[in-house]
Amino acid sequence: MDKQSTIIENSLKAIMDDKEFLPDLKAQTREQAYQSLVSILTTPNHIHKSFLRVTMENGTVERIPAFRVQHNDVLGPYKGGIRFHPSVTEDEVSDFSKLMTLKNALHEVPFGGGKGGLEINPRDYTEKELNLICKKYVQYFNDIMGPDKDIPAPDMGSGEREMDWMMAEYKTIHPGEPYRNSFTGKSIANGGSHGRREATGKGVYFSFRYLMYNYARENEKWLTQNENVFADTAVKYAKKKMTMAIQGFGNLGSVAALEAYKCTYLQNKIVAVSDHNVMLYNEEGLDVPSLVEFANEHDGELPTEDDQLQEYDIKANIHDRDELLELDVDVLLLAALENQLHKDNMENIKAEIIIEGANKPIAEEADKYLSDKGVLIIPDILANAGGVIVSYFEWMQGRETQFMSEERVYERLFDKMKHTMDTILPQFFGDPFPLRQNCYIHAVTKLSTIMFKQGKLY
Repeated sequence: MDKQSTIIENSLKAIMDDKEFLPDLKAQTREQAYQSLVSILTTPNHIHKSFLRVTMENGTVERIPAFRVQHNDVLGPYKGGIRFHPSVTEDEVSDFSKLMTLKNALHEVPFGGGKGGLEINPRDYTEKELNLICKKYVQYFNDIMGPDKDIPAPDMGSGEREMDWMMAEYKTIHPGEPYRNSFTGKSIANGGSHGRREATGKGVYFSFRYLMYNYARENEKWLTQNENVFADTAVKYAKKKMTMAIQGFGNLGSVAALEAYKCTYLQNKIVAVSDHNVMLYNEEGLDVPSLVEFANEHDGELPTEDDQLQEYDIKANIHDRDELLELDVDVLLLAALENQLHKDNMENIKAEIIIEGANKPIAEEADKYLSDKGVLIIPDILANAGGVIVSYFEWMQGRETQFMSEERVYERLFDKMKHTMDTILPQFFGDPFPLRQNCYIHAVTKLSTIMFKQGKLY
């Protein structure tokens, strides 16, 4: 059983004995409902897969594995990104689709969960070839997508350019039908929302800042009195100068790094960042704005040579990228790929606070090991929802043809994430479950209640 399914089943077990949960169900019918919920929430509604037939510029034909998994639509249309990466598999996409269902339920976004993927490295294709690949994806899956059916968005390896291409192809296939909301994460010129590109990174850092500055400081007395290992960690670091390392310097990691660098609430110093090539380290703190400037001018890459650092007046030592995870830092922000912390390196992790910017960066065994040690993990389901929240804003703005300013988008994003955290944190610090489990319990409770009221458990 995959990680998402295991946590879903454990969450259902945790709430089934609570008489306030689905109080109309008694005895045998309660057990039947439990079995139904496990079956429904751990399996997708639909798995769509194909091999796209794409002609390359050199005249050869490639067959590219492509997926779209629709997990659950009880709360609204399926919603989730399309990942362009060579590691994409059906199981991975299916697992991510479950996470999207739960994430939307947790943050009260009226979407279900879906996910897409293409098994390619986008760096291996020309712009013309990528354009054709995007068109083919829409052609193969257009019957299952639409503004009120399934609304894709960008994910790793894709961005607003790809969403613009896909929306245009959807419009071509469906002349005279609504098309603007068929994809989110588009460019502003094509009906995208201000702030959508930065939303995930800003939301990730906001979740950390709000927990450690606003909540931990305002509730310090109560947290100190709790016999809760995670409360102890929060109080310990709430007023401390913290060192931070960030794995991944793409769209998510670089935006979160800038937020941390500019933050006037917390005293966090970024001493290390990494990408797929290199780690840069400076115990005195890195010049993040200069690193972002370099990355913007070099296809998203960090400097890999001393002369590049000198050209941008960046003071840093160059190390192997994999060294970052085991650095002696207070905070570790994971903004790269899944399964970065696992059974082979979990005992070497020194950070006492870990933020999951990426989806599923901590394997199940490492998650349990670190949580048992009192490491405070801000999970992906809570931290990285900024993208889907602002995608919802984009979807609504497209329907109303009225668009918000960037400032207003961020205000609404932070208000929504604050509401979620104010709902979850009191329960989290009051019981022995890790934060991830609390989030799942809340999301599963909401989904179960809605499905019961809709008669979907019979």
